[in-house]
Amino acid sequence: MTDLLTIRSAFKNFSSMSSEAFRMSESFWQSRVYKKGESYNSINQVCKQLGFVLEGVFRTFHLDDESGEEKNLFFYSANQIVVSFASFINQMPCHYYTQAMIDSKVIYINYEQLSLLYRTSHEWEHFGRILAEKASNIAFDRTESLLFQSAEKRYLNFQTQHPHLINEIPLYHISSYLGIQGPSLSRIRKKIAGK
Repeated sequence: MTDLLTIRSAFKNFSSMSSEAFRMSESFWQSRVYKKGESYNSINQVCKQLGFVLEGVFRTFHLDDESGEEKNLFFYSANQIVVSFASFINQMPCHYYTQAMIDSKVIYINYEQLSLLYRTSHEWEHFGRILAEKASNIAFDRTESLLFQSAEKRYLNFQTQHPHLINEIPLYHISSYLGIQGPSLSRIRKKIAGK
């Protein structure tokens, strides 16, 4: 399946976008391969593109200037949209880094082209609204999980939301995302395996 067919199918499932509406965007999409560790977007840069992950894994993280500690905020993997959303929609500098965790491939559209589609097509405008709602829900759920859920519950949710990442990325990235120390994650994994 070509990259455009993959994303057209995903957008149809995501927002019921018709093939005719998607065709309006076909000349805008570009693909790019990111090597492990390469930045998709960096802190203090404006996010100019909305990407769709075809292969690989990305992470958004914050780097503490004082301690040098990295705190993972979000993961994006195949068939998911990767974007620094607040930076993208406001065209303001980003507060985080987003980088490839393994060699990855993305198909993307730039801000100006997507804005044009929003202005000229009801279906694309509908897509944008659903995208904004989804991004808001993801951020809200993430905040609530850190505030109100136990570490074990957060890990179980992570397993459900990102089942393949357990074996694709180092565990210290998962513990950072979950907001727990490595030894605690090991205990949780051992406890769950024993059930």
